[in-house]
Amino acid sequence: MKLGVIGYGKRIRIVIDSIRKEDPTCVVKAITDIRKENIAKDTSNTAAPFSLYDTPEEMLASEQLDGILIGTRCSLHTEMALKVLPTGIPLFMEKPVATTIEDAYRLKAGYEEGKSKVIVSFPLRITSIVQFVKEIVGSGKIGTVEHVQAVNNVPYGSTYFHHWYRDEKETGGLFLQKATHDFDYINYVLGYKPTDVFAMTSKQVFKGSKPAGLKCIDCDENRTCLDSLVYGPNKNKDWEYCSFAVDTGNEDSGSALVRYDTGMHLSYSQNFFVRRSAGTRGARFMGYKGTLEFDFFTNEVKVMMHHTPRIETYHFEASQDHFGGDTALARNFIGLMNKEEESLSPLEDGLASALLCIKARESALTGTYQKVAWE
Repeated sequence: MKLGVIGYGKRIRIVIDSIRKEDPTCVVKAITDIRKENIAKDTSNTAAPFSLYDTPEEMLASEQLDGILIGTRCSLHTEMALKVLPTGIPLFMEKPVATTIEDAYRLKAGYEEGKSKVIVSFPLRITSIVQFVKEIVGSGKIGTVEHVQAVNNVPYGSTYFHHWYRDEKETGGLFLQKATHDFDYINYVLGYKPTDVFAMTSKQVFKGSKPAGLKCIDCDENRTCLDSLVYGPNKNKDWEYCSFAVDTGNEDSGSALVRYDTGMHLSYSQNFFVRRSAGTRGARFMGYKGTLEFDFFTNEVKVMMHHTPRIETYHFEASQDHFGGDTALARNFIGLMNKEEESLSPLEDGLASALLCIKARESALTGTYQKVAWE
């Protein structure tokens, strides 16, 4: 099967690698990217000659493709998807599917009018660990879920302050970067719809008076700064900019309270300056009969019964592809191209998560309670 790529970035190359591991007959035949010269020199992720195009329109007009993958920077996800949706070609989209409310509405309309089936890159929802959590919750073992506490303390959070992610115009803020995954798997496990959100963000650490555009390598404190990328264990020449400069964007922590259509609510918090063993990502689902908690970092699920002296602990083997989530998405996209499967991570859910994140960001910016609904 012939794949076309719009935005040949690092993450989409990982997805393509997963697809080719599942089916080596899938090959990249066409790429649209502004970095044509660099890509022409690097064929490590392709198994056949491919053509390079300046625009998606040129690629779509010139190639007969079985599937298209979008891996551009976040602010272009909607725009590129709108070019593909009318064609009917199966589409794999990176998250977030939209970074503004205007784009979210445009994408929703384009999807409803379009022909393409879509997989959104939400591997967490189909990991082995979340699938097991959904199974337990769905069994009624802990009772109806009436409260959720979720957390994502990101030990690699410097990503969002040293590299292009620091530009909020590109990312849409960190609810759309990280919470979009967490909101999606929580919505998926619960089967409820969010109706309201109140959120708050803080920027307490990654701020400062260093000049705009300063790179670590040019800073006179690059030998002593704990966040230096020039020396020490954090050395990485790809992430260059000072995270304590006046042009460093993004909040470094955020929290949201989300009410669902059943009346229950979720408390969610994320943080980007913790490091090492302080990293954690998971949730507690609480019902009257029991509480289920899990953590992607410890690879464990615990079920604690409320009325009997019993705790059940399940340990999952970790893998480098989101506990099997990337592999499952790759298989699903192959099935979609073969017209044998429906999407396990459809655009409807990608839009729902993006809408919740956008409303959370608006709540945090304005200090107002936000309805989560298409108006």
